[in-house]
Amino acid sequence: MENILLLQSPPPKFEDIHKTIFTKGALEFVSTLHRNFDAKIEQLYDNRHRRTIDLQSLPVLKFKQSPERNDKSWKITPLPTRLLNRHLDLGDVSASNRAHFVSALNEDVQGVQVDFDDGHCPTWRNQLLAYHNVNLAVNGQLQGAPMTITTCPLLMLRPRAWNMVEHNILLRKSFEKQIFKIYEYELNDNPNATINNRELNSFDEIYYKIKMCSSKLLPTTSSNKVDIPSEVSHSRPRLPKLELPIFDGCNKEFLLPDRNKYVNMEQHFLKSYMKLVVDTCHRRGAPATGGMAAKMLKPATDGTDSQSKEVISSILEAKLKEIDCGVDGFMVYDTRVVPHVNELWKKSGATPNQISRTFDIEITAQDLLKIPSGGVTMQGLKHNVAISILFIYYWLAGIGHFFYSGNIEDSATAEISRYQIWQWIRFSPPLEDEPTQKVTAQLVEQTASNFSAHAHKNLCRSNAERKRLTAARYMSLELFVARNPPEFITSYLNDNHKFRTLHNKALLSNL
Repeated sequence: MENILLLQSPPPKFEDIHKTIFTKGALEFVSTLHRNFDAKIEQLYDNRHRRTIDLQSLPVLKFKQSPERNDKSWKITPLPTRLLNRHLDLGDVSASNRAHFVSALNEDVQGVQVDFDDGHCPTWRNQLLAYHNVNLAVNGQLQGAPMTITTCPLLMLRPRAWNMVEHNILLRKSFEKQIFKIYEYELNDNPNATINNRELNSFDEIYYKIKMCSSKLLPTTSSNKVDIPSEVSHSRPRLPKLELPIFDGCNKEFLLPDRNKYVNMEQHFLKSYMKLVVDTCHRRGAPATGGMAAKMLKPATDGTDSQSKEVISSILEAKLKEIDCGVDGFMVYDTRVVPHVNELWKKSGATPNQISRTFDIEITAQDLLKIPSGGVTMQGLKHNVAISILFIYYWLAGIGHFFYSGNIEDSATAEISRYQIWQWIRFSPPLEDEPTQKVTAQLVEQTASNFSAHAHKNLCRSNAERKRLTAARYMSLELFVARNPPEFITSYLNDNHKFRTLHNKALLSNL
């Protein structure tokens, strides 16, 4: 098409895949979305910047009053049968990793979060491979997967958030703002919830266009903001669930302590957040999903050794608390814990969901901003530095999630880690275990240097990997000390020359 240009050639041996994805009809559809919505999206982003400036002048944060919040009568559209039970999903499943994707499709779970966001690195190769593998699975042609999609867990395609521009497609002389990622080729109708009612209305417009033009699977919506009732309202024609993320603050009065030691679901602000999500969703007839169990069993174990039993026990203990709080399901990554979690649900609830449970609660903005007591530890600093460096290291390798210290880590934990270091440098709290030592840029730099030296010896196996680790270290330091750090680490990386050079060097430009 003359008004749409694919800027990169297919990766080697991907020519046929490229042709099956970018058909004439698909390109026309992407072009139509861009033509109808790009100007509106740009205006929404401008409005968001204005709101950010306005919010900085407010003395306190208050829940927004809106017709949606005040109207207690409405509910979402009744759930389809396959969405009534969402007890267990597998999370961070990037379809670009065929072996992991196939394994997930064969598990005894209700859903698979087919991830184009937190756990996925959007290289051109990964994008094409993920689309292709999903297409094969849906048509019963993916080797090792069930022969029919109806016997698979429900595929919950999670599109990449709007903070990242797709640099490989040019429409009408301007890079399109993630419309292509909402499309996620013909199978996906999953607009990711953002921050404002007008934005949500625009999502509904786009969603309607996609629904009219594409074959589709069922969507999922996630949120990381305070104004939950309004979101549920504007998502009600298409909301099967609302996910429960965990987030940290960045102002001095909200300085968070060592999150591994002091920040957990027993803390007031997180308990309040979970109660608010569950109650809001249930009153509107929507399921509420808890967090993902990030703990991993050691490789090559079947879960019967004492250490594995301890990990499984801690996962089940945490998930039982979420069930007691009223959540309708949650996610795990390690498939070896699936049978144990399924057994937990059998013992804890015979019904497909807990939507009938509501609570008489009064949660305020101040409840959500009550920071737990505790200090900063050297171990916490080392952990955050390691997660930040390793996330960038793996991202530069085209991998969106990784394993570290017994957990699965992705962009969500990388965001928390790098922002917490930025906050600690800015406000220089003393270390709990060494009160005379405060967190400074120099201490962080030395910690990063020490970790990199260790990783050079124990992680990297080639000169290319060592160079990538060095680049990740310096890029992390740039984020730690930035005067105005980027809102999203993935935006920073996706636009970074190093990342784009590494993954485009094997491709030919179509310009």
